[in-house]
Amino acid sequence: MHEARGTSARAVTGADVERAVRLAVSALRRAEGADWSVRAGSLEWDCWETVEHLADDLFSYAVQLGPANPPTSTHVPFAWSRKRPGGPANAVFADREAGPAGLLQVLDASGALLTAIVRTAAPTLRAHHIFGASDPEGFAAMGVVETLVHTHDVAEGLGIDWSPPADLCDRVLTRLFPHAPTDTERWPTLLWATGRTDLPGRPRLNTWRWYGAPRADGADRADDAP
Repeated sequence: MHEARGTSARAVTGADVERAVRLAVSALRRAEGADWSVRAGSLEWDCWETVEHLADDLFSYAVQLGPANPPTSTHVPFAWSRKRPGGPANAVFADREAGPAGLLQVLDASGALLTAIVRTAAPTLRAHHIFGASDPEGFAAMGVVETLVHTHDVAEGLGIDWSPPADLCDRVLTRLFPHAPTDTERWPTLLWATGRTDLPGRPRLNTWRWYGAPRADGADRADDAP
């Protein structure tokens, strides 16, 4: 039986970011002894680079909301760089000598930054994103999507199981992907919406995006219940 979208109407919060990151770290710890230089799913990056990119995403969303007057037309100007041609452009990198355990600690720390910022930022705050200015709830939802989907990429590369909770997938689908089907299972639908797979009657997307514009429905973005 499919769990239809709309059953988890609660706004996306810092608690959701915290939950997503903790679930991801717990899952990936099962593969600490694996070869993290293998390709991450369908990406051109390896598993180590993909987790660094995820940590950088969470960090970047946090600092974008962090200034007293967040920029609404550009990024906060941290310096980005690549470790190799074709690798992710990050401001955050993990010390390779710390191994996968250290890498996951970097991910955990970046997730904690976004969690804290979302919990303390005013719901009326707006900050720049390439797909349009968003609010703290929007950045929380983006962080959850990045976490769930990139953990999928890495888990696929490392050969471990990863299937996040349907209610978490449902909330970010509702918040960021208004074009996604509502009568399909939530996790496969999120993978479809982010170009990772197909759905019955819906081919895999070659290009995709989310829509982070603040809600216009008056949803309570202050609710941070776990």
